[in-house]
Amino acid sequence: QVQLVESGGGLVEAGGSLRLSCAASGSGFSINAIGWYRQPQGKERDLVATMIGASTNYADSVKGRFIISRDNAKNTMYLQMNSLKPEDTAVYYCTVRSGRWYWGQGMQVTVSS
Repeated sequence: QVQLVESGGGLVEAGGSLRLSCAASGSGFSINAIGWYRQPQGKERDLVATMIGASTNYADSVKGRFIISRDNAKNTMYLQMNSLKPEDTAVYYCTVRSGRWYWGQGMQVTVSS
């Protein structure tokens, strides 16, 4: 079983940056894939970025602005978000795969224009 605790969300002005963190805890887990998703109000949850091994994948809308990373020693993953736009406003979720996918509780990111 893996528990995920997210942090770093909040309110930021357009053009600004935020770094989201997601800390994993539990016992006997081995994470082999990580990801970030987001869900704007009233819309579906969509992929933002994934990392499997050293391979990363980004949604077209965030390419060149967001960076996904992980610190294995800290069991923590990150999403560095730069040049934020109002359309990036959403609830952001982290997810990891250790046998199955586990999800964080979600956190609000609001980008004001």
